Amino acid sequence: MTNNKEATRYFSDIHESSVARALGGTKVANSGAGKFSGGDVIQKDASLLIECKTVMTEKQSVSVKREWLVKNKEEAFSKRFDNNCLCINFGPGTPNYYVIEEKLMKFLVEKLKEDNS
Repeated sequence: MTNNKEATRYFSDIHESSVARALGGTKVANSGAGKFSGGDVIQKDASLLIECKTVMTEKQSVSVKREWLVKNKEEAFSKRFDNNCLCINFGPGTPNYYVIEEKLMKFLVEKLKEDNS
């Protein structure tokens, strides 16, 4: 397959690879497009399924759709993962941001409090 730098898939692959590297995870083959797969990156040790969304050119804002969050949660459940999140960025080379549920945020806050005591 030729890398077409004008195709959404090209930028998605770069984004998914960067998230997998950053979190010590594994990219899902074909970006979760298979019938029995879901999500874009798996971090098995954290029981975490990550859905990645990026844009092809730098933007000032990105809309988050509830359906992405609901679908990712359902796919995580079907894979028996305890956690899920959405990773977005605002264009190539921009930082990644993660959208998480309150349950996971509470866990993170507790861990941060332990580290700071």
